[in-house]
Amino acid sequence: MGELLGLPIQASEHAPEIDEMIVLIHWLMAVLFVGWGTFYVYTLIRFRASANPKADYTGVTSHTSSYLEIGVAVIEAVLLIGFAVPAWAHRVNDIPPEEEATVVNVIGKQFEWISHYPGPDGRWGRRDISLITPTNNIGLDRSDPNGADDIVSINQLNLPINKPVIVNLSSQDVIHSFGIAEMRVKQDAVPGLQIPVWWVPNVLGQFEVNCSQLCGLGHYRMRGFVTIMEQDEYDAWLEEEASFLTGN
Repeated sequence: MGELLGLPIQASEHAPEIDEMIVLIHWLMAVLFVGWGTFYVYTLIRFRASANPKADYTGVTSHTSSYLEIGVAVIEAVLLIGFAVPAWAHRVNDIPPEEEATVVNVIGKQFEWISHYPGPDGRWGRRDISLITPTNNIGLDRSDPNGADDIVSINQLNLPINKPVIVNLSSQDVIHSFGIAEMRVKQDAVPGLQIPVWWVPNVLGQFEVNCSQLCGLGHYRMRGFVTIMEQDEYDAWLEEEASFLTGN
């Protein structure tokens, strides 16, 4: 079924779980489609005008249709309570400890994704809206000792493989939607909110980051890339970028 649906490759630990849910829901939709379609065809034939030339003011006295509607409602409730709510709690709310994860701030802005890393010291530099300029698009205070080695990149997100990632997602202007299809990751970026989204990438390579929410005339070109690399390669990249920033 997954191949029939044309799902992209699975590049995160939770991707198989998401795909299983997608396949299950499509099978249930297929059953509902056949069931309701059969019922509609039966209704059209059973109550056609040629077979019922005289109106029957009593109508249908059977409660079969009511039972069917109740059955569908029960199935949908089971899906919601038994699958959707636990899946949401596991996938969204069970955020791993920051000490065990790679933490990055990602800011959506018309029409780019800005990645902000705390640098090798693991401390975030101060940000202030008054410091925003064409060359400092997140208002990072480089005079703050904690911000001297902070790394900022545009439309490029580098992450180590097989390690939890926590992206603190926000927006500077309008609602955007951070999406990586291969990793089954999607979360709206809302102005005024910082929303954590986490996953564990498990496939090396480069993948596209899309904006899945219409955000203006340049929405079509709001895309970035996430590169998954080995841990030692990621550490070397952090050190190289920090050395360039601090002049060491």
